[in-house]
Amino acid sequence: MNRRSFTMVVIFSLLLASIAACSDQADRTSSLAPTTSIKPESQVVSQQASQPASKEVLEIHSFDMGFKPQNLTVPSAGVYTIKLVNDGVIPHDITFPDGTVISAKANETVTGEVTIPAEGMNFICAVPGHEAAGMKGSIQVASADAAAITPTMMDDHSGPAPESDIVADESAPEYTLYDAKAPTALEGTVHEVELVVEEKDMTVAPGYVQHVWTFGGTVPGPVIRVKVGDTVRIQLKNPSSNKVPHSIDFHSSEVAWNDEMTSINVGEDKVYEWKANYAGVWMYHCGTTPALHHIANGMYGMVIVEPKEGLPAVDHEFALVQSEWYLGPQGDLVSLEKAASAAPAPEYVVFNGVANQYKDHPLEVKTGASVRVFVLNAGPSIDSSFHVVGTIFNTVIKEGVQLRPETANGYGSQAVDLAPAQGAIVEFTTAEDGLYPIVTHAFNFVGRGALGLFQAGDGDPKN
Repeated sequence: MNRRSFTMVVIFSLLLASIAACSDQADRTSSLAPTTSIKPESQVVSQQASQPASKEVLEIHSFDMGFKPQNLTVPSAGVYTIKLVNDGVIPHDITFPDGTVISAKANETVTGEVTIPAEGMNFICAVPGHEAAGMKGSIQVASADAAAITPTMMDDHSGPAPESDIVADESAPEYTLYDAKAPTALEGTVHEVELVVEEKDMTVAPGYVQHVWTFGGTVPGPVIRVKVGDTVRIQLKNPSSNKVPHSIDFHSSEVAWNDEMTSINVGEDKVYEWKANYAGVWMYHCGTTPALHHIANGMYGMVIVEPKEGLPAVDHEFALVQSEWYLGPQGDLVSLEKAASAAPAPEYVVFNGVANQYKDHPLEVKTGASVRVFVLNAGPSIDSSFHVVGTIFNTVIKEGVQLRPETANGYGSQAVDLAPAQGAIVEFTTAEDGLYPIVTHAFNFVGRGALGLFQAGDGDPKN
């Protein structure tokens, strides 16, 4: 063989080796990180033809920001059809660890197939920021080791609660809806009000039950509405069926702390009398040591004191109390240790005691009607930035400071900042049929239950 022929043989051999190496690298890369992109339902292309037919369709709904159901269980490992129904207003996807991605635009339904291994698998929405906002879940195999199953988050219909040491109980009772309509002022000028302390179990969010302490059996306690100059006589009772002492402190009163505010033991009662000298939205709460625990465990409520001449008439009135839940074990008291943290991180921040209840059950108003909301931040520790998306407050009365249309010089208010124990009155109108979210603009808490809705008209701006 001459030199030229020998050189050509060497080059050709090296070229073949290079091609083989590239092919091998591609095969190894594919086996490590396969990617299956699923198209909309009408365009589904199966890339797993060698797998057996799907045994079951798993329907998963996406919303802004979460999955429902979030944690699923299948009877055995194998190939399953995933049906993603995007109920949200922005695109979402389901991304699996094997690289399968099922993407859906708003109001779109997409199907695809995925192989569930014996150990189960997690899934996320891979749209930037969505996993961190709570869009994650898991599919578990019934035969898998139960000790290895850890739910990734609870489904609260509006985004995630933070990871908690308390696991949701699927058998927990449904929550009881708290009526947000503000009561009318009590008749007359002297009012006898009985408040019976009740220690009871309460569902504070889907899957979570706490043993709460209440005024009158609800969290928050009943709204008491009077006028300046009225006398209020509270008969506080602590039944013998309870376990601990309790008391009451009305911020709307002017009495000595060591007089009416003292604690009463189990089986005792007392009278707390005060005169309403100042108008406003006021807090009442239990002050028994440790007061932090008694408030965090549900013992708070709202007092509305109107001016002597009353408030101007409006079309709708609501009362909303923001507060926090620091979850203790299921069916037990809230965690004082969590509530006492220097950097409190409640599992839930809520309106009127229950996470997201007015998202599930919107507060209905007439489009263009005047709406008045009495707002109280009961805390015990987190500030509120009360905001109704899509509206501007034309009237704000916060801790005695007033913004009214006739004195505003064209100004309005977008949010009302309330430290714990502060209250306000806000008024607004809705510009069109539609949904108007109720939030604290501290958005790290919106996903933890501080979300509701006003529904104006039929709720659809396109009708």
